[in-house]
Amino acid sequence: MPETGFFTDLGLLFLAALGGGLLAHWLRQPLIVGYILAGVLIGPFTPGPTLSDPHTFQLFAEIGVVLLMFSIGVEFSLEELLQVRKVALLGAPVGIALIVFLTIPLGKLLGWTIAQSLLVGAAISVASTMVLLKFLLERGELATLHGRVVVGITLAEDLAVVAMTVLIPALASPGETRVAALGRSFLQALVLLGPLLWLARRVVPRFLAKVAHTRSMELFLLVALSIAIGTAALTASLGLSIALGAFLAGLIISESEFAHEALARVLPIRDIFVAIFFISVGTLIRPASVLSELPAVVALVLLVVAGKFAVWALVIRGAGYPAFTAVTAALGLTQIGEFSYILAGVARDHGLLTRTIYDAVLATSLITILLNALIFRRTPAWLERLLSRKEPPPPTSPAVLPEGHVIICGFGRVGREVADALDAFHVPYTVVDLDPEATRAALGRGAGSVFGDAGKELILQHAGVGRARLAVVAIPEFEAVRRCVATMRGIRGDLPILARVHQQRHRATLGEAGATEVIQPEVEAALTIVRHSLDLLGVDHRLARRYLEGARAYWPEAMRTEGMSGEALQAQEVDIRSRALGGQSIEQTHIRERSGVAIVSITRADGHEIVNPRSDERLQAGDRLLAIGSKEQLDLLRHICGAEGDPDYPG
Repeated sequence: MPETGFFTDLGLLFLAALGGGLLAHWLRQPLIVGYILAGVLIGPFTPGPTLSDPHTFQLFAEIGVVLLMFSIGVEFSLEELLQVRKVALLGAPVGIALIVFLTIPLGKLLGWTIAQSLLVGAAISVASTMVLLKFLLERGELATLHGRVVVGITLAEDLAVVAMTVLIPALASPGETRVAALGRSFLQALVLLGPLLWLARRVVPRFLAKVAHTRSMELFLLVALSIAIGTAALTASLGLSIALGAFLAGLIISESEFAHEALARVLPIRDIFVAIFFISVGTLIRPASVLSELPAVVALVLLVVAGKFAVWALVIRGAGYPAFTAVTAALGLTQIGEFSYILAGVARDHGLLTRTIYDAVLATSLITILLNALIFRRTPAWLERLLSRKEPPPPTSPAVLPEGHVIICGFGRVGREVADALDAFHVPYTVVDLDPEATRAALGRGAGSVFGDAGKELILQHAGVGRARLAVVAIPEFEAVRRCVATMRGIRGDLPILARVHQQRHRATLGEAGATEVIQPEVEAALTIVRHSLDLLGVDHRLARRYLEGARAYWPEAMRTEGMSGEALQAQEVDIRSRALGGQSIEQTHIRERSGVAIVSITRADGHEIVNPRSDERLQAGDRLLAIGSKEQLDLLRHICGAEGDPDYPG
């Protein structure tokens, strides 16, 4: 049965992907290398297990291209591009053009036409974004000066790929109609771009907000995929590249506040289809053809490694960057990858590149990625000695990179109380929540806001976990708290993390996941109930307080040390005598923040008691506050509430 053959091929493909991926990981190489080699091994041009119908999986590979370009569109950051605008917006086009022109004399030596040389030059002018980001993350250099330069250039190259996918089909037209075809392609792209930009600003954000309100991530994922594949299909129906449509779809999503969550949901699916894409690329490589085209492969490898290095080093140095930055960034750009496959594939499909030239480009990519892993990932020590200098630290701006902010995961009642305290002391914070109303409320306070699942690394990275000084996890669901804490600890081993838990049996689990301190709100509620019970039973207040202080010893989260004294918390009632506090809410007086105490209840002059008062509860002269804190904190509270805290008080 055909279905049996398909599933046999599918099983073989995934086994090959797993084997190639594990081998690449073991050899500390990019997974792309393992996938391509696995594709060569199961392709029709090598002995051993072979896919019975490799062309079937070309359709899966096309989906991989769509999702790859879609994610690039979502992640496209104009802000990052503008940070290195000189080298990205001016230097990158110059560098790409120089590399393309360098390919012309090489192509002449190899017997290629001018058009073929230009197309090969375009394919090898762009580096693999996936490989570069992986190497930079491994070395912890994404935020360095040369890291930001590399990211800026690759963003410019992403835009160049989109433009070239529009140009290539026009080059396939006969000579006399080529200009007309080129103009028509650009006109179609502009006509398509107008409505899409309108959708991006007016329709898509509102639609995504409605879907987000359902709290159904399955629907959210379906919407993201529908936009990606639907837009790609629209551009294909107009005769344009599906890669262009997918990139534009990503830009549409990126205009929404839900972009990060959409990307986090799509990434696992993208990675699967991208793996199929690279394996499909491997199945197309003919080892015999590569050997017969060995001079072309060697020439292209030399051009990519030596030629691109020289071009980018000169361009980056000419943009005013230090020599070490120019050389290090140029080393990173001496490879070609997924976009080279896309561009070469589009040219081959339109009859502009021969099979042998296409195979030479694929082989060049595989070899240059391997060489780049050896050269760029481990920058030789002699290079630093030769340049006799270290890279200067990247400039920081308090407005862009604050000294340290707090990440609040979960913006319900507890999260908002934490935010109130941070607002009182002018501490910047960023809120992460899956509720769009919560993220909008955070934006209304002037805080940072990221819509998404706080258990996903990408969402936390966008929230700035790398430079935060504290994280407060106030999510009510335990499993979500555990995933969030574990992910944070995986990103930052030194980040203080406060986590909320409802059941005692979960405390140890959160501690193992990496929580610095675990707080159980029910403990305070239980102790408050005990206090009220003893009060109603007529137990002496002093004995009751002594019991409560002893009971706290069994609840580590209810104990706080002050300096080195190890002083236990106390519960005391404090009368409000200051006229300055009368009529103001707890939030307005900042009484909690100024003293550090926890206000358990307010007893009015008429005996009415308010337990666990809200921050908007207004105080009155004559109120009696039951507060919990250290002796020093309670003394400070008495000072704030007493006559000495009010200069107008006569007594």
